[in-house]
Amino acid sequence: MKKQVLTFRVNGDEYEILIHPKTLLADAIREHVGLTGTKRGCDTVSCGACTVMVNGMSVKSCSVLAIQCEGMDITTVEGLEENGKLSPIQRAFLDNGSYQCGFCTPGMLMSSTAFLNEMGDKKPSEEEIRESIEGNICRCTGYNSIVRAIDAVAQGKYKEE
Repeated sequence: MKKQVLTFRVNGDEYEILIHPKTLLADAIREHVGLTGTKRGCDTVSCGACTVMVNGMSVKSCSVLAIQCEGMDITTVEGLEENGKLSPIQRAFLDNGSYQCGFCTPGMLMSSTAFLNEMGDKKPSEEEIRESIEGNICRCTGYNSIVRAIDAVAQGKYKEE
């Protein structure tokens, strides 16, 4: 099968890469762009470790062909920090011990960021927060510290610096 040119933006930078048409977005990000925060965990769209944002929407990148993202804006976990400063959700995860092995953390951060962006100024309930991360599996934390971190950001305890 003939390779195709894909042009998209990842974390604000424009990329033009030559890929096989069946290349998954997760693989394009890791192998062609060189960002390794996006993890392929289950390859069955179950674990959420590969979650990125495509045009602001939370997407499991192991379920999307890279070529489908032509001209789109992709945000990975590496794109959350700005000018060397961690984003509010990253700081909240650190402060609340919302990680252990760290494998799920990038996907969890991306799902949380998309959810908080969608909520805007609305203060979500604990149930809404838990529902927002249903597609992300963490085998280490038990989720309570993750929910606390997301809630802290939603409640305005972490402002952009």
